[in-house]
Amino acid sequence: MRHGDKIKNLSRTASHRAALMSNLTSQLIEHKRITTTLAKAKALRVYAEPIITRSKVDTMHNRRIVFSYLQDKEAIKELFGVISDKVADRPGGYTRIIKLPRRMGDAADMAMIELVDFNEIYGKETEASAAKKTRRSRRSGGGKKAEGAESTETTTAETSTETSTEETTSAE
Repeated sequence: MRHGDKIKNLSRTASHRAALMSNLTSQLIEHKRITTTLAKAKALRVYAEPIITRSKVDTMHNRRIVFSYLQDKEAIKELFGVISDKVADRPGGYTRIIKLPRRMGDAADMAMIELVDFNEIYGKETEASAAKKTRRSRRSGGGKKAEGAESTETTTAETSTETSTEETTSAE
């Protein structure tokens, strides 16, 4: 029985699994999006999100803890620089897993895991919708608009009557 065994072993020894997760996390930080198997992506999310949370507070202690997991100076520079600025106001959920078609060779379930704040496709839609949003009231407020609409219609009707009268006069 596997009661309480929550870790995804991925059919690897502990040292191999730690090296795999370290490498995948470094590549995710560096490239912002990677393609891997679905099982690895799900295990990576559990491994990488606490590391990204650590990067929000840039202290020597946090840098050393993250370095003990990643062992990659360039990834740590990127994490504590660019990534920590983007995720500063996000309370969690830094990654997104998108399922892809199965791999041709062995029919493994594939997935793309990406950092949410670095996706330009979804980011542009939210900025555009935020610009379009206006404050709307559920109150009718029809009195003012209806009066304005009526006055506009009567002005248009008067103008068209004057125009048609002038046309008939000039035709005679």
